[in-house]
Amino acid sequence: MMIQLLIGDLLEPGLKLVAAVIIGALVGLNRDLYGKPAGIRLCALVSLGAGLITVITADPRLGLADPGAAGRAIQGIVGGIGFLGAGVILHEARNNRVRNLTTAATIWMSAALGIACGLGAWRMGSVAAILVLIVLTLGLKIDRALFGRLGPDDLTGDDRGPNDREPSDRSPLRGPPSSSGQG
Repeated sequence: MMIQLLIGDLLEPGLKLVAAVIIGALVGLNRDLYGKPAGIRLCALVSLGAGLITVITADPRLGLADPGAAGRAIQGIVGGIGFLGAGVILHEARNNRVRNLTTAATIWMSAALGIACGLGAWRMGSVAAILVLIVLTLGLKIDRALFGRLGPDDLTGDDRGPNDREPSDRSPLRGPPSSSGQG
């Protein structure tokens, strides 16, 4: 009897956390495919962490009974996740360019998707996850078509111009790095 009650109390929050991990991993998969510093593990963990904090504070059976706790927790997540995003942003002084902004935004969105899962906002979270994947998949192609600012061999996105084509060692979308030392 006690085990059934425990499983019943943990089933819904557990499903919320599983959804957060899956959605975060899907977003991270896109970043891994483009050889970016934030991939499956980072996005899945960010989403799971945001979902866990949200579940604990929003579900009185698991955490605080304070109705304002979830709102304060979400404020903390949104503000705090910026430190992870800031860690992947690079400024190239020689070209006066900023790189990996899309990856930083992806980390932030992974947290937001985790929050949606933690709150049980399934429909809104699903729509947002689909839109994130569409933007990450088609955004670079649309940018090229409309503005032509990226060369045909540049698959990295993130504010790079046609003269900034440095192959990534991690990207399965490119061949292996050049052995001549010129990258």
